[in-house]
Amino acid sequence: MAKKDKPSKSVAHPKELKAVTTAPQEMEAAANLPKLPPELEKKLKALKEKLDSFKEKIIAKFGDYIVGITLLPPEKPAPPKEGEKVEEKPKDDQKIQVLVVVDDTDSKKMSKDELHQKFSTIIAKIAEDIDKNLVPQSVLLTDIWQNCYDAKYELNKLISLGAPIHDTGMLAAIKIAEIHKTMVLKKFEKYILSYVLAGSLTQGRATATSDIDVWIVIDDTDVKKMSRAELKDKLRAIIIGMGIEAGEMTGIKNKLNIQVYILTDFWESLKEANPIIFTLLRDGVPFYDRGIFMPWKQLLRMGRIKPSREAIELFMSTGEQSISRVKLRLKDMGMEDTYYAILTPSQAALMLYGIPPPTPRETPDVMEEIFVKKEKILEPEYIKILRNNVDIRKKIEHGDKKELTGKELDELIENAEKYLKRINELFKEIEGRHDERNILLLYDEIMTIIRDVLKLEGIEKVQDEEIIKLFEGELITTGKVPARYLRDLNEIIEAKRKHDQKKLSKADIENAHKGSSGLIKFLVEYMQRKRGRELERAKIRVKHGSKFGEVILLDKIAFVIPDVDAKEQLIEKAKLNPDGSLGTREKSSLEELEKELAAAKFPARTFIKEAVFESMKDIFGREMEVLLSY
Repeated sequence: MAKKDKPSKSVAHPKELKAVTTAPQEMEAAANLPKLPPELEKKLKALKEKLDSFKEKIIAKFGDYIVGITLLPPEKPAPPKEGEKVEEKPKDDQKIQVLVVVDDTDSKKMSKDELHQKFSTIIAKIAEDIDKNLVPQSVLLTDIWQNCYDAKYELNKLISLGAPIHDTGMLAAIKIAEIHKTMVLKKFEKYILSYVLAGSLTQGRATATSDIDVWIVIDDTDVKKMSRAELKDKLRAIIIGMGIEAGEMTGIKNKLNIQVYILTDFWESLKEANPIIFTLLRDGVPFYDRGIFMPWKQLLRMGRIKPSREAIELFMSTGEQSISRVKLRLKDMGMEDTYYAILTPSQAALMLYGIPPPTPRETPDVMEEIFVKKEKILEPEYIKILRNNVDIRKKIEHGDKKELTGKELDELIENAEKYLKRINELFKEIEGRHDERNILLLYDEIMTIIRDVLKLEGIEKVQDEEIIKLFEGELITTGKVPARYLRDLNEIIEAKRKHDQKKLSKADIENAHKGSSGLIKFLVEYMQRKRGRELERAKIRVKHGSKFGEVILLDKIAFVIPDVDAKEQLIEKAKLNPDGSLGTREKSSLEELEKELAAAKFPARTFIKEAVFESMKDIFGREMEVLLSY
């Protein structure tokens, strides 16, 4: 499905956010009063009939695609200009603003724009047939989430002030979460880093009675007057109390399930590969974020957040420990321990393969997809054991199965031992493949970096067999690189040679990895320093008025930055003429500048022609000052 550039554009009225009042609540309260004037009672009845008719026709047409329909606050007129006469709208020309939320999460046959256009057109026609003053605004559910990812929460606020006509549970969740968030931020904004909607609602598995899961991350890095635990407990108690208050205010019966984390604990859980935290990052939707949640979410999507080796080994080791406990406490703890004995190593195997640990419910499907169907290194019978184990535990947990017989418990233990033995073999196979692949990647990375360093030294093409000789002659002997890094390079090359001969051992892998990080870090910093010195020779910095500008002269192009300290930097480019003057300037970007700098070859000396200064006077003014040794 195509991704919109500006998701919030799908909400129609440009003044909608200025129109926020408490009118829906007031109208709803008025409708419940015992005595109403006949005219008002007639109007409310007519409005209800129109809205009910609209709802019924929309649901009949689109069914489960309609997540919710809510009556929006009436549009607040703009204040009149001085001396302007205010014309009252006719009473029969009062617009009825309605928001329709459409679930597009499983749409694959058309793009989001096409889907939105289709729904909007049909819904608008249905509304017009009922009443020309009925103005529906259609919005896709994924656009609401995308607004949150982009830190645009106005639409959530608008939904929180609406009066729901139809709701599958999503509008109630947004409403109570938005109101609770506002209460929490008003009192504790200094400490709140992220407020995130999560659980079945954001995973597309929610029902009208589902709990509303929210996660709140508290900054505890600057706590001085109390311990971190005291801060967490104190804020948690108040925040949960606010959740109860928000439920009473809104009348929403669904349980607001609030999880409060302090930042340091959240980070530790992330390092320890807690599947719940990975699921939160994957599926959670931030209703408020101070730059913590969304960067982590993006890093997880990119595969840059990975469990530590210690966490993987911990997950793996719990299997055998759990089996021992099962045999000691058969009837009391048998079910729990056999469950985790095979679930946790399964998640460890997936993590070692390179996949964040899935939720328990998803684990059998992911194991089957990766190891049975894709890699073909695990037999289907073991997936059947895992799936049966997960299903039995769920039945016991939900009360569908009251107890386990001795025979069933023996079978679970026997299957768990069989499964664990096979997963241990699978773990070794994945680990072997992983280590061998890492050696090849490490070798290629080192060779590429050394070639780049040698290019900076004037050596363009280097064959693999010449690398050590040139590395030693051009960099080690000259004192540019410490001699210890030559030993590290030899270890990596030796590991690659043994891999090709299929003689690679665990010790070879460990030796190769031991010094690689230091070698890579040193060479990268060496290149950065050398490129930085070369770039400085191509820069001219000037002062014009109270601002500082910059001109970067490359081979055939120059980049101009009029104000290097501006919050939103303007970057321009111009062709560098043979006489040294600058051609017509065009708008450029930081990305284009970095791309040109990466590809540029800086000369040993840079000569600046007089025409350059004439062009710079046209840009920065005749009174500009050129800065030396800044």
